[in-house]
Amino acid sequence: MSESSLTVAILAGGAATRLHGRDKGMELLHGRPLIDWAMEVWASPGTTGSAEAVAASDVDVLIVANRNIDEYAQRARTVRDATDGFRGPLAGIAAALKTCTTQRMLTVPVDCPDPPRDLVPKLRAAMAANGANVAVAHDGERRQPLFAMYRRELAASASSAVQTGQGVWQWQDSIGAVEVDFSTQRRQFHNLNTPDDFAAYADVPRSRD
Repeated sequence: MSESSLTVAILAGGAATRLHGRDKGMELLHGRPLIDWAMEVWASPGTTGSAEAVAASDVDVLIVANRNIDEYAQRARTVRDATDGFRGPLAGIAAALKTCTTQRMLTVPVDCPDPPRDLVPKLRAAMAANGANVAVAHDGERRQPLFAMYRRELAASASSAVQTGQGVWQWQDSIGAVEVDFSTQRRQFHNLNTPDDFAAYADVPRSRD
């Protein structure tokens, strides 16, 4: 892969307690598993929405999951947390960074069907401008810690942070995260957590039409 190549790690390994423990990535939205919405965004041509973004052929999609591994593996290369149980999203990030083969890795949660189109170029530009190890989206109200781009050299740091019980936000601060303004696209970070969220999500994403 080229220097501009990117691994996109779709985080689908959570416990989904607000979905009564069901596997969120396999939950149906408009008759399709949620993971398929994410794959449509990140594994289709032009999905990153900018001439500056990497081409689809330069994207290595990786799914982080802790159950239904065979089903996820039919869609993309799949890894699971190195530790048993549901240790939180940082465990998934650590597992993904450990297997990342590109210089940079983007993380996105499986439960956001329509993320910002310019996520990749804006995070990449912020890393370059600041010489940062990680750039993370901010929606104008709060940080969106799972929408972040990392250098793969952070794999050991992420694994160590999991062992010491750090959360994603805390770890990002410790490695000098740069926040990137997405305040004009706040709605694009809308995520689905409960059965009511899925039922209420009546609008098929339009930002990529």
